[in-house]
Amino acid sequence: MEIDGVGQILFERSNRAKHISISVKPFKGARVAVPYGVSFDKAKQFARSKSNWIKKHLDKMKQVEKEHEAFSNESTEINRAEATKQLVNRLNELSEQHGFSYNKVFVRNQKTRWGSCSSKNNISLNMMLVRLPDEMMDYVLLHELVHTRIKNHTHAFWAELNKFVGDAKGMSKKMNEYKVVLM
Repeated sequence: MEIDGVGQILFERSNRAKHISISVKPFKGARVAVPYGVSFDKAKQFARSKSNWIKKHLDKMKQVEKEHEAFSNESTEINRAEATKQLVNRLNELSEQHGFSYNKVFVRNQKTRWGSCSSKNNISLNMMLVRLPDEMMDYVLLHELVHTRIKNHTHAFWAELNKFVGDAKGMSKKMNEYKVVLM
């Protein structure tokens, strides 16, 4: 559906939505979830009332899309062996520098995660990390190394991670800007 001054918006019925909600995502645009029992006219009226918010977020998403294209064009193919070598070398450097130990490391092409740490201290890393700025790659590596000591995201975890990266919560939020690299 077209909304004046905003452009195309997808209106979809949702079994899960309890209220009308608007989301704006890179490469997908604006979407309005319409719960059953609410008319599309009412949803359209709601979307019009939020047109400034939608425009603002669509503009942000355009910027994110441009950044994603820059990452994608940087090198279309990532050599898994090269990525593995680079990530494992850096993980070892950080591990030694900060006194961490881990069991095994795996480098995979994952669609939803930058990294994970198992209960056995096996670290799994996304090969796309090599496309990130060094400080963001190091943040993910240190995040997983801290999980070798603290298995959850409690206050103690964030306090420990702060010792190595400074503003851990801020870095975590900043990582969201790079999620489109996983697409």
